[in-house]
Amino acid sequence: MDLDDDRSLVVPDGLSIRRRRHARSWSTRDLITALAEASFIATGLRETISPEQVRGIEEHSEPIPYATLRLLARGLDCDPVDLLSS
Repeated sequence: MDLDDDRSLVVPDGLSIRRRRHARSWSTRDLITALAEASFIATGLRETISPEQVRGIEEHSEPIPYATLRLLARGLDCDPVDLLSS
């Protein structure tokens, strides 16, 4: 996967992301912390997203870069494809 692929916008399944977060009894802040921890393990950098981004993704399935979808998948311990809107 190259840099252009990471920047390509995708439409996440916001409801699926929210369900996965709730299944872990995580608050939005807990998810953000999990994203930073998963990113640090994978890359050595604590990359994350803002609470506003989480809200937009979960409530409106706002389009996001594929790199952000991969970050969410790492934090939620799933495949990025599982988080895509069909």
